[in-house]
Amino acid sequence: MSTDETSRFVRLKVELVLEIADGEALTGAALQRVAEDEAMPGEERAHAEHAVQEDEAEAVAYLVDPFDLVGDVPGAELVQASWSSEQVDYDPDSPDWDLDEDDAGEDGEERA
Repeated sequence: MSTDETSRFVRLKVELVLEIADGEALTGAALQRVAEDEAMPGEERAHAEHAVQEDEAEAVAYLVDPFDLVGDVPGAELVQASWSSEQVDYDPDSPDWDLDEDDAGEDGEERA
């Protein structure tokens, strides 16, 4: 298949599990990010401030920016991004947390 016949778009799927070691630091940083967002309307700002104070997953969502993951990739431009965060019960020994077959490399090894 020639380059002209293949898509120029790539979907990058990333799943991360974060352990919150300092909820106050996380919430404080998210509140600061919300306060510094000059483009955010007042009503939306009040909602965001409440959300990050009530839910650490919301605080993470305000601090994580997909552009930071791919902004320095040469020859690529972020076209669309969506992300969400939620609190989960995490057990690293559970088979539910194993990588899917699709998440392993061609050699069967996990990708870093």
